[in-house]
Amino acid sequence: MAEAFLQKYGRDRFEVESAGLEPGQLNPLAVDVMKEAEIDISQNKTKSVFDLYKQNKLYGYVITVCDESQSECCPIFPGVAEKLHWSFADPSAFTGSREENLKKTRQVRDQIEAKIKDWLKSI
Repeated sequence: MAEAFLQKYGRDRFEVESAGLEPGQLNPLAVDVMKEAEIDISQNKTKSVFDLYKQNKLYGYVITVCDESQSECCPIFPGVAEKLHWSFADPSAFTGSREENLKKTRQVRDQIEAKIKDWLKSI
C-alpha cells in the first residue's frame, strides 16, 4: 500500500520499490481496500529485500513500515542517505471476520496515505 501511495503522490520525484523479508502473496484485503481508493495493486509482485540489496543500488531514502513489534527484523541498507521507520499494523496478522479485517485494513491504508502525504510536504 505504501509503495502505491508513494508512486501516486510522489509521482516522478522518486523511484519507488517495495520488498519484504519473506515475500509471498499480496494480501487480498490490501488489494480490496486499495481498489476502494481507486488504486489497483492486484498485479503487483512481492519482492525480496535481499534481491534488492544484492543489486547494490543506492537509495536516498529507505522507509520501513513493519509493525513496531517486528522492527528489529526490518532490513538495514548500508549507504542509505536517510532511513525512516513508520510503524503500521500488519493486515496479514489481523484476526476476526472478513468485515472486521477489512475495517482494520482500511484504517491502516488511511494511516499510510496520511503519513506519506505529510512526509512529502516536509521534504
